Amino acid sequence: MVELRKRREAPSDASEPPQKKSNSSTNAKAESDPSKTATPTIDDAEKPQKPVVGDIISLEAFGGEVETQDGETTNLKKLVEESKSGIVLFTYPKASTPGCTTQACLFRDEFSPLTATGYSIFGLSSDSPKSNTTFKTKQKLPYTLLCDPNATLIAAIGMRKAPKGIVRGVFVVSKAGRVEAVEPGGPAATVEVVRRLVKSSGVQSGGNIGNVVETKDTQKDEGDKAESKFASEDDTAENRADVAAEVADTAEKLDGV
Repeated sequence: MVELRKRREAPSDASEPPQKKSNSSTNAKAESDPSKTATPTIDDAEKPQKPVVGDIISLEAFGGEVETQDGETTNLKKLVEESKSGIVLFTYPKASTPGCTTQACLFRDEFSPLTATGYSIFGLSSDSPKSNTTFKTKQKLPYTLLCDPNATLIAAIGMRKAPKGIVRGVFVVSKAGRVEAVEPGGPAATVEVVRRLVKSSGVQSGGNIGNVVETKDTQKDEGDKAESKFASEDDTAENRADVAAEVADTAEKLDGV
């Protein structure tokens, strides 16, 4: 006779499948360890803040050192100190290229009115002294060109374009270190920014310096008026001569009768 064995029943208090180990202790250790926490990248930490109009900047070591086209080392503080009212830096991507030549020549052609309130004008690029010397000589530029091969000053004024490009624009800072303008733009637009500043400076000072940028137009209008006046006087004299001639003819006819 075969003995039937009773099947063993599963225990009612069977343990649940083991749960995964919590990482809370690991996270706590990571948080307590400063070396494990996220830190800003070097690029973020060293990225300069772009100045805005109205900022008062510290001129000391601002933008590092640059060279003139003659190879003389200088910096923003020195340039501002040597100016009467402040300085204008217009940035250009590459010397002797069409757009940069147009921009440089516009500042050349309006050099006198744009410097009437005491601003000193400088061109700024990453070109070498040799390239800028050729550029200055060929275009007969009356102002100094600054060479910033590492683009430290260009970056400080917010005109650097990643990775190594340069934004065309203009930056103006007063003698007191106040940012008067910082604006990208085309060749004519950068000149217009300075023109507006010069005009507003003249109005604020109560003088007529602001009108200096309109001198050419004013002289032209006055010349046109003078020419018109002389033409009118000539017409009047001619008319008088005609009348006199007619009177003489009439008198001659009467004498003949």
